[in-house]
Amino acid sequence: MSGIPSIRLRLLKWLVGPILVVNLGAAALTYLLAWTPAQLAFDEGLRQDASALAARVRSGGAGAMGTVAPDNGAGEASWAALHDGAGRLLAGAPQLAAPPRTGLLDARLDGEPVRVAVAEAGGGMRVSLARTTRARQGVQAAIVRSLVLLEVLFSLALVGLVWFSVGNGLSPLARLRARLDARGSADLAPLIDAGMPRELLPVVGAFNALLGRIDAGARAQDEFRANVAHQLRTPLAGLRLQLEWLAARHADDPETCRSLELMLGANERMIRQTNQLLSLERAEPNRFARARLAPLDLSDLVAESIQAFVEQAASRDIDLGFELAPAQVEGDRFLLRDLVDNLVDNALRYTPRGGRVTVGCAALGGGGSVLRIEDNGPGIPPHLRDQVFERFVRLDEGTHGSGLGLAIVRDIASLHGAELTLLDAEGGGAVFTVAFP
Repeated sequence: MSGIPSIRLRLLKWLVGPILVVNLGAAALTYLLAWTPAQLAFDEGLRQDASALAARVRSGGAGAMGTVAPDNGAGEASWAALHDGAGRLLAGAPQLAAPPRTGLLDARLDGEPVRVAVAEAGGGMRVSLARTTRARQGVQAAIVRSLVLLEVLFSLALVGLVWFSVGNGLSPLARLRARLDARGSADLAPLIDAGMPRELLPVVGAFNALLGRIDAGARAQDEFRANVAHQLRTPLAGLRLQLEWLAARHADDPETCRSLELMLGANERMIRQTNQLLSLERAEPNRFARARLAPLDLSDLVAESIQAFVEQAASRDIDLGFELAPAQVEGDRFLLRDLVDNLVDNALRYTPRGGRVTVGCAALGGGGSVLRIEDNGPGIPPHLRDQVFERFVRLDEGTHGSGLGLAIVRDIASLHGAELTLLDAEGGGAVFTVAFP
């Protein structure tokens, strides 16, 4: 997943990066706007003090300047000196060298940076007043701390705002994904583009075009399968009649009868597979119409369906029993008949000669009903129970069949909202239950 490009990360990269750069530039400008006036105020105060000291010298001479001693307390330390036009020290601190010009200068005294203001005192004399920059540095540090705190807060707020805005802007994509995830595999209806942003309309249109092509292909396959099954039923039924007629005509020829019996068996398997293809086509979700659902008694349907298997059970000496009680369901009669037929046929196929198959139905509490088919055959191991409901899966290769019966049962149960379960029977065998809501 790390190599997959992300629209969210791309937007964040192109939004957060420039915003942080602009924010840093604004912070630098704010620092200059805050520090420059403070520095000018300090310089102006130092210049005024130097001018006042020079005025005192002009009025009272060099002796009127007095002495300015360093202050090593919490305040600033200051030094003052008076030099003549030749640069000779007349009074004050000897640490201060003769200034080259008037104005403001930067220097170092006793290893500490100082700011020096030089003023004319008349007669070619110059007064130099030096003061440490401790207060300046304190103000500068306070400005920097405040700006750093503000920048961190503003940056976090901007990143959070951008993250929220990007997430909100991408929410239509999340809603579109949720719509697609909520769809079943057979739901090929077009996506509704109402309320979609303009940028997503081409994507929705492309999705709908793709769904339309898939739906057309699926319908073509279903129609082809249904047409083939319908076209095969009539000739297969005719072939069966011809084979039965030939078997009656040649009843005294054992070899011919044996060959005809094999052909009849193959014909029966082809008829069954054709019928299963028709059942599979009717059970397709995109062909299922809920308008066909109608109230019916499951016991009547089972009793009607089971008659077709009595002869098959008798030929293998299988005890085919019934435990039928009135059970009302909402369903499609044809599809439920296919469901019962496939479950009973599956039980008879896998039950050994002389075995037992019991078909029952009953009403459940809350208005539901249940269909139950139990046999005493070999059963199905738990790790294979999910596979038997897949198409073209047969656990016993020695048994004739296409592997579609239980897949049809699963699809029909799903269409009716019923729960299909497979459990072990008491004493061995399998129990299939279909619980209808």
